[in-house]
Amino acid sequence: MTPAAPAPRPRFALLFLVMLTVAAGNTALQSVLPALGRSLDIPDSLVAATFAVSALVWALAAPYWARRSETTGRRAMILAGLYGFIGSLVIAAVMLTAGILGWVSPLIAFISFMAGRVVYGLFGSAAPPATQAIVAEASSREDRTKALTLLSSAFGLGTIVGPALAPFLVLPGVGLAGPAYVFAALGVVVVVLVYRYLPNDAPGAAEREPGGGAASAYPSIGGAPTGASVRAKLEGGKPRDIKLTDGRIWPWLLIGLVIGHAQAMTSQAVGFLVIDRLSLDPLEAQGAIGIVLMTGAIAALLAQWGLIPLLNWGPRRLVLGGCALAAAGAAMTAVAGGLHGIAVSTALASLGFGLIRPGFTAGSSLAVGRELQGAVAGRVTAVNGASFILGPSLGVGLYELWRPLPYWIAAAALLFTLGYAYASKLGLSDGRDGAEEPPG
Repeated sequence: MTPAAPAPRPRFALLFLVMLTVAAGNTALQSVLPALGRSLDIPDSLVAATFAVSALVWALAAPYWARRSETTGRRAMILAGLYGFIGSLVIAAVMLTAGILGWVSPLIAFISFMAGRVVYGLFGSAAPPATQAIVAEASSREDRTKALTLLSSAFGLGTIVGPALAPFLVLPGVGLAGPAYVFAALGVVVVVLVYRYLPNDAPGAAEREPGGGAASAYPSIGGAPTGASVRAKLEGGKPRDIKLTDGRIWPWLLIGLVIGHAQAMTSQAVGFLVIDRLSLDPLEAQGAIGIVLMTGAIAALLAQWGLIPLLNWGPRRLVLGGCALAAAGAAMTAVAGGLHGIAVSTALASLGFGLIRPGFTAGSSLAVGRELQGAVAGRVTAVNGASFILGPSLGVGLYELWRPLPYWIAAAALLFTLGYAYASKLGLSDGRDGAEEPPG
């Protein structure tokens, strides 16, 4: 006997769990990478390059997966993304363990780790556009900013959980590779839950399910089904697409690209900053790095769970306020001395980024009608990934030239974005007065 379908709120919670697990696994790995690199005597720039390679693949693959989800269903893409997440962590765990134990050379271990990150970029990029499209399609225009903010907060919570758990997951025998093993196992649990409880929206699946009916019961943010189809309508049997340079979304994507690079530069360098400014051994620095990353993540979560619902700002105001706060935080980090100063300045910058990201995501979504939500989600996901192609390597490279340099440049880029968003009033409305369907 088939059990009754779960209530809409648990379904949204499952989407939230998917994003939370992926974010926690990635940030846990990010938090131990500086120490791993230093322990294996790998140059800092090569450590940063591991994420740049996966980000390049991610940016290229995300739009493809977004289009694919229109014809194969969102759930299939979420599962594909989780498979990529798990596979990449398994490769990383095994090869880093081999490097730590001296079975292979450090260079081979890191090249293999980079290959694992390519797997994540290629297949892991399938999940975020599918989850964003589900939430966007199931939310009214009035609630969409809050809905996408809540989904984005899964990443914020993940960046708290990952660094918080990482020091406890440095396991005997495998050392700093421990977090990769643990989060790969958690990923398997999430795959089982998605496969079991998320409705199958593949073409024809509804007719095969007991009771039939359209696969349209994905929840709104308030928990009530909207009745909207989880997949966009197709024209001529092909999924609809939107150009990256489309005037409706390009200003928002440009903002996302600039602030994404600023965040990638500063976040990738902060682990090295803690090690060097506090004069700590790489292993001893794990606790301090975790404190800084968790403080920043808590601030971002405060923005998304507290400030955004309280202020009820539209996308443009979120960008303006967020850029001001993030620029101040980046400038403070450039001159911060001790652990307290680094943590507080990182928190202020993260508070700003926590406002900007939901702002540009919701602004892009509100700029088009329901039929293009999947395509826009793919573009947003690609922009998020593109920020980590050059951002980490650029941040670490600038850090090696002069330690405060990536933070000063990030502050300048954020102030530029603030000026651009303020001057572009016509192109950056709050999304409350636009037509539901795209013009023409």
